[in-house]
Order: sequence, then structure tokens, then C-alpha cells
Amino acid sequence: MDRPEVTLENYRAVYDYYRDHQQNRVLAKLAYAMLSMKYRPRVRYADGAEEQLTELVKSGAVLLVAANHVTHSDQYTLAATAWKTPLRRVIGRTRVLAKDELFTDSDLRKKVDMMGGIPVFRSKNYGLRAVADAGRLMMDVAAERLCRGDNLAIFPEGTCNEGDPTRLQHINSGIGHIAKRAVDRGATPALLSIGISYGPDAHGADTELVKGASVYVAQPLTALPGKPMDIAHIAQYELQKAVDGAVAAY
Repeated sequence: MDRPEVTLENYRAVYDYYRDHQQNRVLAKLAYAMLSMKYRPRVRYADGAEEQLTELVKSGAVLLVAANHVTHSDQYTLAATAWKTPLRRVIGRTRVLAKDELFTDSDLRKKVDMMGGIPVFRSKNYGLRAVADAGRLMMDVAAERLCRGDNLAIFPEGTCNEGDPTRLQHINSGIGHIAKRAVDRGATPALLSIGISYGPDAHGADTELVKGASVYVAQPLTALPGKPMDIAHIAQYELQKAVDGAVAAY
């Protein structure tokens, strides 16, 4: 199937494509390794979290990875973190929800596709009513990928935190709806919260500031509530704890 143009008007073709898209796993692992060398995150774990995550990955469990969104480099920090943690085993089998702007430039799109990107049309750009149908289809595709054994990484705040990077912005119910739809289809995703801190100068113009980030991996949650909003609430709580850990360890 040819790669469709990523526009809101073309959203059905877009999600038909990303429902089945699979990147080259060898190239993906090489890219993640290079990002790890470039960004050099300092990874710490909650008590027992590394062992729990290792066992989940070995067992083939699917993971719903939630990370806070501080800068436009967060996806690279998260990829670098994957290479340095038990998540290395699932590189190439992890989808990443990414804003549609990253899919407009052809060269950038190739890189985002290789990293497992799935486009998201955000209401802040188009309006809530305009993206409603596309959003529902995106959640269906994300849930289906989880059911097929892929993992899914999300920045559930939806936009960069331009206020206080130590406090999460409000997390809407989208992450909960994806998890619930996956469960309804027979999957049992575990929630993995990863906090990122670049220190007090996170919003500076110097790109070197995002290197050597403090990253905190929380204990995976293998039992999720049954309602989307309840899942979003627990994601907010767990991710804030991970952010607190990252900030404390910076």
C-alpha cells in the first residue's frame, strides 16, 4: 500500500495505512542505539521496577507506555531510554503516537515511520469537532495494534508543558479509551509510566540542555480500572510520581 498524504481530510486512508505499517526492525534498533549515544539519558528505576519490566517483556506482555511532555526532544529521549532498558527487546514492535506535523516533510516522515509513529490530529490545531471522527479511528487502530502484540507509547498531556515542568498538565481520557478498547478486544495492557526531567533550564534554546536527561521508570501497573476516565486518573497519578522521581534524581 502506498503511503497516503497525512492530512485530516485523508484520515481514513492514513489510518488504514498505519493499521498495518511495520518498520524495518534492524534499522529501528540502529536508530535507537544512535539516539542513546547522542542523548545519554540517566535512567533510574522505582524499587523492583527493572525486574518487573524485564519479566513483562520476556513474557510477551503488551505495554502502554506513558511519558511526560516537556520539550520537542522528548521522543528522542524516550527512544534513547528504550535502548538502555529492558524495552530494547521490543524496539520495532512499539508504536508511538506523534503529532501529524511530523509527517508532512518527506525526510522527517521516513524517520518517524521508522520509529513506529502513528499520526494524531490534535484538537488544538483543528478544533475538537473537526478531529472527533479521526480521533476515534486513531484510538481503534492503537487498540488493535496492542491486541496484535505491539506496545504503544503516548505523551498523554498532548502538548509540551510550557508552564511548570515538574507538574503534569491535565491528562484527558484518550489514554483510557485506548486501553479500554484494547481490553474489550482481549488484550491486557500494562501501564508503564516514565518521567523525564531536563532540570530547571528545560525550556532554553540550547539543544544541549536536553542531553543527559534524568529519566525515572516507575513500577508497571498490570491491573487497570474498567472505565476510561478512571484509567486516565490513575495514569495522571502514576506519571506524576514518575516525574517526581525524575526531578528528584536530576
